[in-house]
Amino acid sequence: MQLHFSPSMRSITILSSNSNNGGFIDLMKIKVAARHLSYRTLFHTILILAFLLPFVFILTALVTLEGVDKCSSFDCLGRRLGPRLLGRVDDSERLVKDFYKVLNQVDTEEIPDGLKLPDSFSELVSEMKNNQYDAKTFGFMLRAMMEKFEREIRESKFAELMNKHFAASSIPKGIHCLSLRLTDEYSSNAHARRQLPSPELLPLLSDNSYHHFILSTDNILAASVVVTSAVQSSLKPEKIVFHVITDKKTYAGMHSWFALNPVSPAIVEVKGIHQFDWLTRENVPVLEAVENHDGIRNYYHGNHVAGANLSDTTPRTFASKLQARSPKYISLLNHLRIYIPELFPHLDKVVFLDDDIAIQRDLSPLWEIDLGGKVNGAVETCRGEDEWVMSKRFRNYFNFSHPLIAKHLDPEECAWAYGMNIFDLRAWRKTNIRETYHSWLKENLKSNLTMWKLGTLPPALIAFKGHVHPIDPLWHLLGLGYQNKTSIESVKKAAVIHYNGQSKPWLQIGFEHLRPFWAKYVNYSNDFVRNCHILET
Repeated sequence: MQLHFSPSMRSITILSSNSNNGGFIDLMKIKVAARHLSYRTLFHTILILAFLLPFVFILTALVTLEGVDKCSSFDCLGRRLGPRLLGRVDDSERLVKDFYKVLNQVDTEEIPDGLKLPDSFSELVSEMKNNQYDAKTFGFMLRAMMEKFEREIRESKFAELMNKHFAASSIPKGIHCLSLRLTDEYSSNAHARRQLPSPELLPLLSDNSYHHFILSTDNILAASVVVTSAVQSSLKPEKIVFHVITDKKTYAGMHSWFALNPVSPAIVEVKGIHQFDWLTRENVPVLEAVENHDGIRNYYHGNHVAGANLSDTTPRTFASKLQARSPKYISLLNHLRIYIPELFPHLDKVVFLDDDIAIQRDLSPLWEIDLGGKVNGAVETCRGEDEWVMSKRFRNYFNFSHPLIAKHLDPEECAWAYGMNIFDLRAWRKTNIRETYHSWLKENLKSNLTMWKLGTLPPALIAFKGHVHPIDPLWHLLGLGYQNKTSIESVKKAAVIHYNGQSKPWLQIGFEHLRPFWAKYVNYSNDFVRNCHILET
C-alpha cells in the first residue's frame, strides 16, 4: 500500500498492490480544496489517514482472501461486505431456514408407502447421489431408517430382559451338580449324615444368650457363603448359632455340606420343612391355595410375553414385571419367615437373613439394639435417591386404584427391606401379624393378583405396619443385584451387602466388579466345588 501526492498538492491517492499483474489499484483518492497546504492541514490529514489505514488494510485483506481482489472501487467492496456489516442474512442462513422447514414437514407428515430403505448411512448417501433425491425425500428416508433402528434396538432390549429373567430363574449347572453330588454323599458316607449339631450342643439351639441367625434357602453354595461370611466377620464366632431351613429335595445335600465342612466354633443346625411338625396344611392354608391356584401358577410359570403390549411398555416397566413373576415368590421357603415365632417357640430374638447376602462386619451389636417394643428392626428403603432400590414407598408396591388398597394404605408411607431383619419374637407373639398376612394374601388371590404382584414383601408391609423400627442403613446395603452403579466405597462400609435383584453373584449375569465381595467367601479348594467346576472368576 502506498500514498501518492499529486504535483499540485491538490489530491492524495491511496494505492493497493495487485498480486495478479504486479501493478497497483486505485483504492482511495482524497481531494484537497486549497492549492497550498499548511503544515497544520497536513498534520490533521496524516492523523486521519493513520486511523483509516488499518481499516482499509483489513477490508483489502478480506477481499483478497475471498478472491475478489479485482474489486477496485468502494462501490464493489460495499456490495460484498455491506450485508455482513449491516447484519443482513446471506444465502447459507437462508438455506438453513429452508432445511428446517423441510425437517418440520418430514416430522409431521406420514412416511410414504413403499419407501425402500438402505441398510446403512453410507448406502443412503450413495443412493442420494445416484438418484438425485430432493431434501424432503432424503429427510423421509432418514426418519424411516431411524425409526426402524429404534424398533430393532427396543426388540433386542426386550429379548435381553427375557433371557436375563430365564437365567435368573434357572439353576446354574455347577450349583445343580453340587447338590446332586452332596446328596449322593449323604447316602454313602456316614460322616455326611452325622447329627448336626452334635448331641452335647443341642441345648444351645434354644439358648437365648447366643446369637441366633435364621436362613431359609435351597441353594447350598449361597448358604455356605452366608454362614462362612458371618463366622469370619464375627468377633465372637463361638456365640453364633445358625438355623438353616431348606426343602425336602435339598435337605440331604445341605446337611452333607455342613457336616463335611464344619464352621467351628459356630453351631449350625440344618432342618427340612418336612421336619417341622407345626408346618401342616391346617396351619398354612393360604400357602396351599397359592401353590394350587391355576391362575397363580400360570402367572409365575407361563408365557411372560403373551398378552403384554410391548409397544406401550418401557423396558424398565417390563423388567419390573418380570422380576415380580419370579417363581420363588410362590415357594414355601420364601413365605416361611412369617412363621418364625411358631417354628422357634423357645427363641426370643433372632436375625433373619436372605441367601443372596454376604456379611462383612460383626453383627453381634444387632442384639443390643433397642427396638422400642417393635417387632421388626429393618432398614427403610425410602431415604435414598437412586430410583431402583432406596426410593421405595408403598406406591411402588401396591395398586392404589384398588378400593381396598386405597382405603387402608398411604401411598407415601416408607417401605422397608427384607433380607436382614432383627425380629423380637416375644413382641411378635403378642400381635396378629401372621393372621393379617394371611388375610391380605387371601384378598389378593380373590382379586386375581390385582392388589399387588411382587411376592412376600407387599403383604409383609401391611402385616408389619406399625411394628417396624428403622435401623441404620449401614447395617444393610441393598441393590447389588439390580444395578452396576453401586458405589464400591458404600459396599466396603456396609455390614451386610445384599444382591437382591436378578444379577446374583453366582450367575453369569452377575456384575463382575461386585461379585468378588461375595466370591471371596467361596471355598474354591473344596473337592465338591472343584469337581462341579464352580470356578473363581
